[in-house]
Amino acid sequence: MILRVLNFLVIGVLVLAAAWVYRIKSDSTVQAERLAKLRGEVRHERDSIAALRAEWGQLDNPARIETLAKRYLQLKPIAPTQFDALDRLPDRPPQSVVPGADPIAGTVGNSAAADPPTTTGSIPAKAATPGDDPAAGGAEGR
Repeated sequence: MILRVLNFLVIGVLVLAAAWVYRIKSDSTVQAERLAKLRGEVRHERDSIAALRAEWGQLDNPARIETLAKRYLQLKPIAPTQFDALDRLPDRPPQSVVPGADPIAGTVGNSAAADPPTTTGSIPAKAATPGDDPAAGGAEGR
């Protein structure tokens, strides 16, 4: 009787081992198919990259660009008189927004910004003093 139970136990272990080996084989087949699919996708992407590089080479061809520039642009040769020294560049314009101030506060109905100061362009308004006459050039320093 013990021998018969032992035989059934060994047969059961063999069946479980066979099922486990079959599961491993099917998992490896699925992984091999996935790997083949990924390799195909990589090959396709590499082919796409090669085609894009070839197209870029054609688009970046200097002869093609020169032909297009002559056809569509009205370019003239550069004259030496067109260059100037850096010290002759104009100064930067003054900043129109004071750092820390909220430029949108007046538009959203903020009561503190109900009476915004008068400014023209990017030059802030000058504070009026009793001796300034706006008609006599009271906006010096512009």
